[in-house]
Amino acid sequence: MRSILRKISVLVLSVALICCILPSRVFANYEIPGTWQVQADTGIAYTVKILDCNYGNNAYFSLRDIAMVLKDTDKAFSLAITKNTVALDPGQAYQPVGGENVSWNSRSNPNITLRRNEFKVNGEDTYYYTLIAKMPSGYYDCFMMAADLAMILDMDITVSDDGILQIHTQEPFSVSAAFLEQTGYFYGVNSVLAGDVTTGEIYYEYQGDTAYPIASISKLMTYILVMDALSAGQITLEEQVVVSDAVHQLSVSGDGGYLLAAGATVTVQDLLLGALLPSSNECAMCLAEAVAGSEEAFVRMMNQKAQELGLSQARFFNSNGLPAYTKDAVPAKRQNRMSAEDMFRLVSYLLKVYPQVTDITSLKSAYLETLDVEVKNTNPLLHNMSGVTGLKTGTTNKAGACLVTSLTADDGNMEHDLVVIVLGTEDSIERGRVSALLANYALEVFHTGADETEIPDQPQDMPMGAEAMVDCILRTARKY
Repeated sequence: MRSILRKISVLVLSVALICCILPSRVFANYEIPGTWQVQADTGIAYTVKILDCNYGNNAYFSLRDIAMVLKDTDKAFSLAITKNTVALDPGQAYQPVGGENVSWNSRSNPNITLRRNEFKVNGEDTYYYTLIAKMPSGYYDCFMMAADLAMILDMDITVSDDGILQIHTQEPFSVSAAFLEQTGYFYGVNSVLAGDVTTGEIYYEYQGDTAYPIASISKLMTYILVMDALSAGQITLEEQVVVSDAVHQLSVSGDGGYLLAAGATVTVQDLLLGALLPSSNECAMCLAEAVAGSEEAFVRMMNQKAQELGLSQARFFNSNGLPAYTKDAVPAKRQNRMSAEDMFRLVSYLLKVYPQVTDITSLKSAYLETLDVEVKNTNPLLHNMSGVTGLKTGTTNKAGACLVTSLTADDGNMEHDLVVIVLGTEDSIERGRVSALLANYALEVFHTGADETEIPDQPQDMPMGAEAMVDCILRTARKY
């Protein structure tokens, strides 16, 4: 009897736990159907279906509905949407499929997840996170952030006092970094910085003087030291590096990306491509051993180089940016750290002394001959913006999702290297969006010298968290 009661108790407890767990999972990943009034230059307000993803006000807008809003403007676009693909062609006429600009059916409850679907603009692959849903009429619709679409079509968007999303097709996309900060948008990141490394001018920074974990962005310092060794004739790009047992163990671990067998040989060139494009941790470690004999000796070189460059808040524990544990009885978990200001100095040095780094970081993919593998660049902005030349992504649990973006801009006399540094976003979705917003901002400041001294008064109830993430994008301040 006692055994039976014990089994019954376990069963009841299991059911109770499942009842507790399932609702939390459903709540953590949902899409709430809704509508928003959207108006273009015609002055007509259209009903546009939206899906709030995961949080209220985290609105993704129906592309088919927006296509109807813009069909009589010079920002018109055509759409072809299937279960997993989207093709958007600016300047082409949209062919309605029925059901556009009407409210959701009262029984509509889409069960879809945010993901990176295949998304082509003018036939070219881009990296945007979207929601694709099969509508009651049988056709597929795609939902995306209004700001993402505004950047694709280069049109400005604002929200009026009465809550109408207004699309200004005759004005280029514009964003004020200071306004985004004031309304709470950057509460979701550790720090950001945008500037011109050619002149040394910093356009904007948020918490730029505070050191944060930088994850795989550490590999930019690794690249610098490898290039120092190449310049000194210590190694060559064609040199075959022997894979050590330590590198092999890393390659087969959960943090490994490519199997590097102990005793195998890989060229320095392929190791550089592997470290910078797919962010291979084992390739970075292999380079460190090739230059310094051991990773420990290489780390000492990294910290010495940081001192030479005046990176006052930089501290390195390894060559790749992974968490590094001490050998104490209670091991401490340490991560490479740097402030955004220090990163700006590092990138300034890198692009001035070794500008050929962009020959690698501007590649969307590359074939590593000695590894017999094709690798892809993890930087989404290479696909979404012209002029982007690099530089590096990075992600750990503590560092969050980080990205250092370089892009070129011409003032009529010479090309400048603009840099955007984003540290510690919640995920790769926000990393790409924050970086794109600040890249557009940096280009605007570079070309127009926009004045950021006057910004709207601070709202009394400052939005927090996910609500700010979207609302502040939609309320991008236009320059006057």
